[in-house]
Parts: sequence; structure tokens; C-alpha cells
Amino acid sequence: MTGHVRIQHHSRVATLTLARPDVHNAFDDALIAELTAALEAVDRDEGVRAVVLTGEGKTFSAGADLNWMRGMATASEDENREDSLRLAKLMRTLNFLSKPTIARVNGSAYGGGVGLVACCDIAIGVHEAKFSLSEVKLGLVPAVISPYVVASIGPTYARQLFLTAEVFDGTEAERIGLLHRCVSAEMLDEAVDRQLHWLSKGGPTAQTEAKALALRMAGQTREAAERRDAENAALIARLRVSPEGQEGLGAFLDKRPANWVKS
Repeated sequence: MTGHVRIQHHSRVATLTLARPDVHNAFDDALIAELTAALEAVDRDEGVRAVVLTGEGKTFSAGADLNWMRGMATASEDENREDSLRLAKLMRTLNFLSKPTIARVNGSAYGGGVGLVACCDIAIGVHEAKFSLSEVKLGLVPAVISPYVVASIGPTYARQLFLTAEVFDGTEAERIGLLHRCVSAEMLDEAVDRQLHWLSKGGPTAQTEAKALALRMAGQTREAAERRDAENAALIARLRVSPEGQEGLGAFLDKRPANWVKS
């Protein structure tokens, strides 16, 4: 057990639980660092055949932590870029993990939480979960997570949801491809266990190569991702310190409408 990530091992499956239920498992610097380290550790562990990622409580992940966002609003462009690169490394580590990964989406996912779901090989969530790529409401864009979200739902839905920031439920998430399966809360563990059952039938080396093959055929390589992440981190850093980004973050923190919202 680390500060913000709980790691459990059972039957060659490592379950990583985001353990900040008091803030809906929101990201901050500590959670990003701990989850990245936990993923790297289970990837090295030859006793682990599959990884399940989930959240404690009723939320999968609410995205950025309020205090973390407050720090973004006052940080320099260089500091914001370095901050974004750390989040990019987390997403890249999860996406290219050599072991099969399952997102057990126990509740709502916003912003970066959607990114975590999109980075997993298999995503199973509950009907009542809510999802949103809400960054434009803050005068920002979902830059760091965008490659994985677009790969998951395709450019057509990404264009709609990046622009509108609308909230959608688990059924819609399944329809557009963010979730592979949407189930009742009572059936969530059974649905995850069924996927783990099928994963246990495959050869571990073959599964590693099969995952790499699928990613490579889709044009995703770790080297290309690192170059893309540097560009996207620079983009979000520039937007955070821009007048519109400052107004959007300030409005969110002050709990008021941004100046572009008509009263």
C-alpha cells in the first residue's frame, strides 16, 4: 500500500486501485508518480499475468485534483510543461504495458480518468458511470490523453466530445467504443473475471507480442508516443498560461462562469 495507490496480488493478477475516495480519486503529483511506479513494478514482475485498474469508492477518477489545478493556474509555462510530461509518461506506461490490462470502471471518469480507461486493453464499466472530456470548459484541451482517446473512440466522436465537453453515461461509452462492455454494478466483478478467465488461456509471450502487434498496426509505437507527448505537453502548457486558460481555470476555482459563457 502506497499513499494513493493500493496494489493487491491474487492468482497472478495485480489489481491497482486508485485510493483517494475523498476526492473521487483525482490526480495530483503524488498519485501520478505512484501509479506510474506501480505500473512499472507489475510490468517487471514475472509472476503477474494481467493487471486490473480500478478506483476506490463510487468514482473511477474525477481527473485533475482541485489543489493540483490551483497549482497549474499559478505555475510558469515551463513548470506546466514538465507537469504535463509526467502525466504523459503515466499514460504512455499504461498504454504500452507488456501485460494485458483491464479497466474496471466502477464509477464516473472525467478528463484524465477517461484517458486511463482509453489506455487499457479491455474496459468494462457500469451503466451509471458518467464520462466527460471537460477541458474546453476551462479554456483548455485534452492534449495529453488525446492520442489514446482518439484511438479508442475514433476521430468522429473525439471531435464531438472534445468540442462539447458533454457528459455521457456508460451505455453511450460502450456504443462509441470507450467501454468494451457496460454492465450493472452487481455484474461488474463477474464481467471482469470472465475477461481474466479468457486471458489466462493465452501464452504470456504471445499476448505481449499480440498487444504490441495491434498497437503497431494502428501506428502506435513508444518512440512515436514520446515525440507526440512532448508536442502535446507544450500545447497544454501554452494554453494553461494563456489569457483564456487563466480565465477558465480561475472561473472553475472561483466557482463562477467563465467570461465567454453567456448569462
